[in-house]
Amino acid sequence: MRAVLVKDGAGPADNLYIGEVPMPEVGPRQVLVKIKAFGLNRMDISQREGKYPPPPGASSILGVEFSGLVSEIGPDVTEWAIGDQVLGLAGGGAYAEYIAIAATHILKKPDHLSWAQAASIPEVFLTAYQALVLIGKVHKGDDVLIHAGASGVGIAAAQLARYFGAHTVTVTASTQEKIDWLLRMPNGPTHAANYKTEDFAAVVKQVTDGKGASVVIDFVGQSHFNKNLEALAVDGRMTMLALLSGPIVEKANLSLLLYKRLHIEGSTLRSRSATYQADLIQRFTSNAFHHISGEEEHGSIKTYIHRVYPWEQIQEAHKEMEANQNIGKIVVEVV
Repeated sequence: MRAVLVKDGAGPADNLYIGEVPMPEVGPRQVLVKIKAFGLNRMDISQREGKYPPPPGASSILGVEFSGLVSEIGPDVTEWAIGDQVLGLAGGGAYAEYIAIAATHILKKPDHLSWAQAASIPEVFLTAYQALVLIGKVHKGDDVLIHAGASGVGIAAAQLARYFGAHTVTVTASTQEKIDWLLRMPNGPTHAANYKTEDFAAVVKQVTDGKGASVVIDFVGQSHFNKNLEALAVDGRMTMLALLSGPIVEKANLSLLLYKRLHIEGSTLRSRSATYQADLIQRFTSNAFHHISGEEEHGSIKTYIHRVYPWEQIQEAHKEMEANQNIGKIVVEVV
């Protein structure tokens, strides 16, 4: 089969090319999916650069989310049939014509979603659901702060926060263009702050009448850490998903953790056990998945796609993500 590979094993976007690799073998509890589309994620860039190896046992081919058609089923699989339209979460291997995936790690594609829309869902919505609901324990009436608001996960988290009854949802972004777009979302954030020109902790305090955020979702790390502590309310919960600005915080006022009784937890999804991921997929499917729409319908959760590329333009797709100009997901179609 054909797959997107990296020349010399690692390097810049220009090292990406489409080459030939062996077809994956299907295990007893796996299905083979003919991929129609796959989503891009920042971890793909890190892996391409040689900074983020796939977890043990996962394919070395890039890509963790996809949509497609079931083309073969393992002997112990009873819940899926050849021809089923699905979307799924993988440890790797989605930048290809075919992927072998555990039967527990795919979801039935709703008819109202296109292949590209379906491929844009698994990684970002499962990550957002995990951070907000399982770890952040969001409740009705909570005030939520979400960083990287224009990213795929940020957009998903803002909508999920509203869906689960958050009182206010404040997002941060780097440009006024992104902020304006986010605030126009029908079921998106209620407030926004430009973290380059505004004190987002002060903004959160203002919109919550001085209380602060019940839940914070952070991807940034070092540069935001102290302001996050200020922004959090008493008994606040913060989920840290990435460290885009670096992992080392040289000075921090730890007394805030004590007298606010803060709960801070780091989390990943790709390195979690297959059992954990399967349980997460089941919970997400039961609680939120069927409310996702491809259109801006009132009361729905929407998947937002920035641009869809043919996979012959995979280099351009990676470069656009690296430029950090996208609002929503970048998706690639296998053609």
